[in-house]
Amino acid sequence: MSQLAENIAKLEGYIARFKDTGVLNRIAGKPVPAKSGDTFDNFSPVDEEFICKVAKGGAADVDAAAQAAKDAFPAWRDMAGTERKKILHKIADGIVARAEEIAFAECYDTGQAIRFMSKAALRGAENFRFFGDKAPDARNGQQLPSPTLMNVTTRVPIGPVGVITPWNTPFMLSTWKIAPALAAGCTVVHKPAEFSPVTASILLEIAEEAGLPAGVWNLVNGFGEDAGKALTEHPDIKAIAFVGESQTGSMIMKQGADTLKRTHFELGGKNPVIVFDDAKLDRALDAAIFMIYSLNGERCTSSSRLLVQSSIADEFLEKMTKRVNNIKVGHPLDPSTEIGPLIHKVHYDKVCSYFDIAKQDGATIAAGGKAKDGKGWFVEPTLFTGASNDMRIAREEIFGPVLTAIIFDDEADALSLANDTQYGLTGYVWTNDLTRAMRFTDKLEAGMIWVNSENVRHLPTPFGGVKASGIGRDGGDWSFDFYMEQKHIGFATGHHKIPQLGA
Repeated sequence: MSQLAENIAKLEGYIARFKDTGVLNRIAGKPVPAKSGDTFDNFSPVDEEFICKVAKGGAADVDAAAQAAKDAFPAWRDMAGTERKKILHKIADGIVARAEEIAFAECYDTGQAIRFMSKAALRGAENFRFFGDKAPDARNGQQLPSPTLMNVTTRVPIGPVGVITPWNTPFMLSTWKIAPALAAGCTVVHKPAEFSPVTASILLEIAEEAGLPAGVWNLVNGFGEDAGKALTEHPDIKAIAFVGESQTGSMIMKQGADTLKRTHFELGGKNPVIVFDDAKLDRALDAAIFMIYSLNGERCTSSSRLLVQSSIADEFLEKMTKRVNNIKVGHPLDPSTEIGPLIHKVHYDKVCSYFDIAKQDGATIAAGGKAKDGKGWFVEPTLFTGASNDMRIAREEIFGPVLTAIIFDDEADALSLANDTQYGLTGYVWTNDLTRAMRFTDKLEAGMIWVNSENVRHLPTPFGGVKASGIGRDGGDWSFDFYMEQKHIGFATGHHKIPQLGA
């Protein structure tokens, strides 16, 4: 039996129960259908086969989940941080124990290749361990004496929060948002993306088996216009953490305005990778290819614009074209697969539309530019050359395995092109000139920048973007800045003079 056939056989065992029971909501520790009784069907992008029915939550379900989170909040808030740490570490242990199940389900539900998803569950466990370790110190503050007062600060959890996660790497991103919320002492209502609901259910099941009290974390499946809108408008939900499209983030901000809801947005990007002629070109080539074609190009930090210096452009693009044409597209559970299918027909149609747009704009399709025949939402990895920064393929987030190459002449030209976008999530700079790297990164409009490297995450560092790419930062104490309120208490150290009125 081939490795692919063996993996498919394992997959059937992992998802069989969902075919029988469907994916339910989970409120106050109990799996429950939508109050309306409505469901929607979930299909795999791999072969368009039916996976399971999913509870279609709405306002009534969100209200029940928010009430459960509100009821559970005082006890979870007041639990010692050392006890929350133990529970979060047990969740991490549970994730590791079921890592293969999570990875296989994620591959079939999203189309992501197993070579990447096999590590996603372990990264999720790492998130819970990292923030679990921070839980005992989450409320720590500062001592700020003044001449008459001993001023101290502390942090307190903001309350029940809503977490809305996307479909591209849903398991890992759910842990990235929910782990710090729980470590801070918040309770959670989670709405996963409707295109990829399976692993969210597994994750909450693991958490409750690890001893997380009922109601601390609740799950409502459904669509953005129903469950999502109800969550962002609910008065008992004090904050919304959202990962997704910039346009949706804008909509959420409007929906939360009436309740003055705090928001944290990790949104879209049209991220540049800038390759100067003095860079180590083989490494730059590897990194540029990895950061756009891994994860099917469905990642917010993908380097979807290649800015390459004119003196090396021909040779660099020739090598890149050969590499892109050699990328293996196939079943995501095949260990040799590098690109799997796109998440859904709606997204597949969007990505494919840019093949004609590129031609209309006058760009050249140097590699790919076609859908793959047969079942599933597969497209060829694609490279556009001969592009300019005013083309739609250079300005709009395609969110697929599609790279737009643009040639620049000098440093000033490169900086102008890199910043000429509504987005500002990440940037990647390749040069061996240290002073240039310092100048360039200082002026590059992005929340995160890597020099001579692909995106390598370090959990204590801040993660987030500027401009239309987001508001706020995740990682380290930056996560607690969102999920917690700062509190100041001033203690008088003597009998200082108090002005007397009406004496």
